[in-house]
Parts: sequence; C-alpha cells; structure tokens
Amino acid sequence: MNDYMKMSYCTEIVEDTDEDGFVVSYPDLPRCVTCDEIIENAVNAKKVWIETALEEEIPLCEPDSLDDYSRQLKLRIL
Repeated sequence: MNDYMKMSYCTEIVEDTDEDGFVVSYPDLPRCVTCDEIIENAVNAKKVWIETALEEEIPLCEPDSLDDYSRQLKLRIL
C-alpha cells in the first residue's frame, strides 16, 4: 500500500461550474474521483497571496506559458 501511495500518479483537476467546486481524478486509477475543498483552499491561497503582493508592491510575474516550450525531448544515451 505505502509503495503505491508514494507513486506520482497523474492528477486531473477540472473546475465544476455547476457545483462551484472542482473534481479531482486519477486517469490511471479508473473511477477514482473526488470533489474536494482542498483545491478551493489552494485557489483562495493564491488570491490572498496576490492581494498581499499588490498591497506590499511586490513585483508579480506572469505564469509560464506552454507556448514557450518546443515540445521536444532530447535524450542522450551513453
């Protein structure tokens, strides 16, 4: 059990506008789905952090964009 819990399964987070929340699922674990307020807490934490940064005039950067990535994987095998 512990070994499986330590593994980094892909996590899919989708906003549920009907329920005003989020749905979290693991594509590799069929039918493993939850609606959890932890994600909402993360969104609230981001909001408070940004508000505080603006009040204290801390410079904010924009998030990384996937457009900046070449989508190439270079691998060197010796």
